[in-house]
Amino acid sequence: MKIYQPNELKNIALIGSAGSGKTTLTECMLFEGGVISRRGDIDNKNTVSDYNEIEQEQGRSIFSTVLYTEWQDKKINFIDTPGLDDFIGGVISTLSVANTGLMLLNAQQGVEVGTEIIGRYAKKFKTPLIFVVNQLDHEKANFDKTIEEAKQHFGNKIVLVQYPVNVGVDFNAVVDVLKMKMYQWGPDGGEPQIVDIPADQKDKAEELHNQLVEAAAENDEKLMELFFEEGSLNEDQMREGIKIGIIKRDLFPVFCISAKKDMGVRRLMEFIVNVSPFESDMPAQKSTEGKDIKCDPNGPTSIFVFKTSVEQHLGEVLYFKVLSGVVEESMDLINQTKNSKERLTQLYVVAGKNRTKVNKLVAGDIGAAVKLKDTKTNDTLNSKNTNWVMPPIQFPEAKYRTAIKAVNEADDEKLGEALNRVHAIDPTILIEYSKELKQIILSGQGEFHMNTLKWQLDNIYKIDTEFQNPKIPYRETITKVAHADYRHKKQSGGSGQFGEVYLIIEPYKEGMPEPTFYKFGEKEQKISVRDKDVHDLPWGGKLVFYNCIVGGSIDARFLPAILKGIMEKIEEGPLTGSYARDIRVMVYDGKMHPVDSNEISFKIAGLQAFRTAFKNASPKILEPIYSVEILVPGDYMGDVMSDMQGRRAIIEGMSSESGYEKISAKVPLAEMNKYSTALSSITSGKAMYSMKFSEYCAVPGDVQTKLLAAYEAEQEEEK
Repeated sequence: MKIYQPNELKNIALIGSAGSGKTTLTECMLFEGGVISRRGDIDNKNTVSDYNEIEQEQGRSIFSTVLYTEWQDKKINFIDTPGLDDFIGGVISTLSVANTGLMLLNAQQGVEVGTEIIGRYAKKFKTPLIFVVNQLDHEKANFDKTIEEAKQHFGNKIVLVQYPVNVGVDFNAVVDVLKMKMYQWGPDGGEPQIVDIPADQKDKAEELHNQLVEAAAENDEKLMELFFEEGSLNEDQMREGIKIGIIKRDLFPVFCISAKKDMGVRRLMEFIVNVSPFESDMPAQKSTEGKDIKCDPNGPTSIFVFKTSVEQHLGEVLYFKVLSGVVEESMDLINQTKNSKERLTQLYVVAGKNRTKVNKLVAGDIGAAVKLKDTKTNDTLNSKNTNWVMPPIQFPEAKYRTAIKAVNEADDEKLGEALNRVHAIDPTILIEYSKELKQIILSGQGEFHMNTLKWQLDNIYKIDTEFQNPKIPYRETITKVAHADYRHKKQSGGSGQFGEVYLIIEPYKEGMPEPTFYKFGEKEQKISVRDKDVHDLPWGGKLVFYNCIVGGSIDARFLPAILKGIMEKIEEGPLTGSYARDIRVMVYDGKMHPVDSNEISFKIAGLQAFRTAFKNASPKILEPIYSVEILVPGDYMGDVMSDMQGRRAIIEGMSSESGYEKISAKVPLAEMNKYSTALSSITSGKAMYSMKFSEYCAVPGDVQTKLLAAYEAEQEEEK
């Protein structure tokens, strides 16, 4: 294969909602470029892109797939991405390395909520977009409505380069207002017949041509001057203006295709090669330290790993983009993220499961490597004396939780290894081995996302697993001051055990004054602080421990044992066994025995005194609260609001955003179990949401009563 330079390389993300036709378009592009001799079909389970067994079984893309084709002596790397929000991670990692996105719109559905979500990520990555209206041959296709919705969501940056002459089952022609020609296809698509625009289309074509000329001229001062002088631009000048507009995201050109019939794909590929930006046209990328990483073949070698997969017979395959310089087979690079050396023994360019071995790749290109020791997704590898590190890809917060366990306990270790491998492939799957909840908690983007993971465990890793309802990581705290004492005394021949502890506890708040005086009924207690330990608890909040012993009633050597006992109880709160937090403890008195006192005695005394005081301090259970944002079509607003209120949600705001209604709410995590499934049912799959941890808040009284009863019942069962 030819070694392509940055001014010969295009990196394209195929993005769009599920069902928009990305995988079918992929087949056409591979076929037209000669990479395959026959187009595959999703129904026949023989597409190059969806080659994984689960994708063929489901009939949809689950993973992003790296591919390439060659066209007009240029190389187009393109990545087919999943359309379902459950697999948004594949879209995000793809946008991190693409220089242009092809946003496919289903002409039957127009702009869907998935289009809006993906469009947001494209905006975040500043990815230039070309809009492609697909499925114009469908009987329910509506081009005008699709464009109208696109303008509502993406503004007047939407500019037609093509429009269809005959939408529907008879679709076979488009007018191209850049070329000012009409393209016609036979029933099998492929190479078009290029003819003059019919008389009945002339006026419309001229009007749209003028709009395109103006849009192209607006992006460059010289072109604008030419436009004012000449009244128009020639085709080359228009291409230059469109290209500048695309790069600046000030212009989103629109093309028309039927990927199923291979109509319009050649012309789209021609536009990609002639007009969309090359890697050499794009601004330099920034390292984490703000240094420019220029796409320069003569620069130091640097590559960024954006995707990991596991392939049969090969093992772990790492997909990378060459940021700078030249990467060659058998080259040694430094993994800057891990500070370790890696040798790239084998290099490939990839078209789905088909891999072509190459000796080297140049800045801007995308390739794959195998058998690397320490390298994972988000790692940057550099040549010697280069210390660039690319900012890691930021994946969205998880919004679906479930617990998982191996049916056979003997598979526990095997399950752990498999889950870690799955996380390497899909970083949006998070695994937490929760000591607190005594569960393995999986978090992801939705129920389908988790079911896909389970399919892999069952079918690829051969581990029989089951999902369980995830427990909620409640917290416990106190709401008022309390005091208690406890004497631990044990005598059983020889030296015994003796320790007595007096302590006061109260709620901790940042910035509160140091303790000096407390009154309990008629009794007053003065406090003299001798020492203070502040402990930031791993699960959030603080424990502040004060030594207020005067007169030597307890030796200082026993204070750490008292603290240890308190910490043990904080790790298993007195109410429900959940972690406790935000408490300060003043140990102010006690007694010891010259022979029988030891560390274990004071540990037990401290634990029991703290436990008693905790229960007398009006304890409360805290629950995790999440900030939730829901994008929903207006027709479903009432139903979604009603459902939210049934989940103890506090609605914080409502607004309109890009043609959708946005609901912002605070919702307890306990009420969000399987919400993605419920929302899909309520809105027929037309809404999406995101959620992010916000804070811990006290549960309502009735909820606390139920939780206490459930914990007591659980404790009884364990006896």
